[in-house]
Amino acid sequence: MPTSPNPLIQDIGFDAAGLVPVVAQQYDSGEVLMVAWMNRDAVVESLASGQMCYWSRSRRALWRKGETSGQVQRLVELLLDCDGDTLLARVDQLGVACHTGRRSCFFRTATSGGWQVTSAPEVDPKTLYPDQP
Repeated sequence: MPTSPNPLIQDIGFDAAGLVPVVAQQYDSGEVLMVAWMNRDAVVESLASGQMCYWSRSRRALWRKGETSGQVQRLVELLLDCDGDTLLARVDQLGVACHTGRRSCFFRTATSGGWQVTSAPEVDPKTLYPDQP
């Protein structure tokens, strides 16, 4: 786990749980891929390694994107918003970003009849996460 201090961390407004939301965006197309959370260690590791690392709230552990699925995100640029409490990670996504096998986690569109699925899975989620039921 990263322990070396990073001067960029002091400007990030982590919440009471020590987390900050981060939007992952494909750097060349602008496509929003996903929203996740980072703690201090995840930010430090992402900056040091050049690969996105998040904080999994459900597992309460660092989540190295693609470690299980192979669908890695190379960090191109990390931006901090005007309030200092949200990050934008401009990434180069290898494969799909969503655990459902879709390129983006945003695949449902609001319509007058409800949510319409606007994107089919590109990869069978069972091949991404064979240990999951």
